[in-house]
Amino acid sequence: MSLVSREMRGAVALLTLNRPDKLNAMTREMLDELSTALLEAEKDEDIRAVVLAGAGRAFSAGYDLEVIDGEGEGTKEDRLRAALRQDFDSVMQVWEFPKPIIAAIHGYCLGYAMEIAAACDLSVAAEGCRFGVPEARFGSGVICLLLPWIIGQKHARELLLVGSDRIDAERAAAIGLVNRVVAPESVLESAMTMANEIALNDPVSVRLSKRALNRSLEAAGLRQALEGALEIEVEIELTETPESVEFNRILEEEGPKAALEWRAAQLPGSD
Repeated sequence: MSLVSREMRGAVALLTLNRPDKLNAMTREMLDELSTALLEAEKDEDIRAVVLAGAGRAFSAGYDLEVIDGEGEGTKEDRLRAALRQDFDSVMQVWEFPKPIIAAIHGYCLGYAMEIAAACDLSVAAEGCRFGVPEARFGSGVICLLLPWIIGQKHARELLLVGSDRIDAERAAAIGLVNRVVAPESVLESAMTMANEIALNDPVSVRLSKRALNRSLEAAGLRQALEGALEIEVEIELTETPESVEFNRILEEEGPKAALEWRAAQLPGSD
């Protein structure tokens, strides 16, 4: 079964994350399929825009934690750095894709999936969506630090440092993370309508306008900042403390709820 289904709807390519039994939790295989689909859409002159959606009950609940480490040759740092680079490049492929990409978001859009959605040019969210980047709660960081460039420093700091996974669609729209909030049954239709409106425009004008928008951020230092943040993410993942070792042990043996409760119990005045 394909992990990313592809469908042509006129001049719009609909790409759908297709792991509904796992809330479309992302794996390396899924990201590779998405990369291939985007490369094919880039080469197809009949495609004027892309809509990215999720099958089942969610856009995506984030990266599949069961497969995040992986195996391979080299030191732990080498393997980690290679894996993070792949994941970083997957986000940047969406960001740098020459044609507009619209995310149609429903259910959950968490963690790494929110990074992918943030890299899309436009986003339509269903009422009742839950957004968030809870990585800090689990001793991790984001792969590609696009958020401050999109929603500003204050909002990005709130999301990343608080680590909440309960940002609703209305709040996401208020801070500029999504463009529109619609009824759940209308989210795909709304995204397709927006894509078809784009498809009516001159494709060269659209492509070069997107390039100009991206270059304005690159001139402000976006690429250098993202590469620096990736190095810090490597440091985050490699740094071990007595607290993180015990947290990860509980996480593996008893699950996230028990691990989070244990950490909360270590705080002063928690008795």
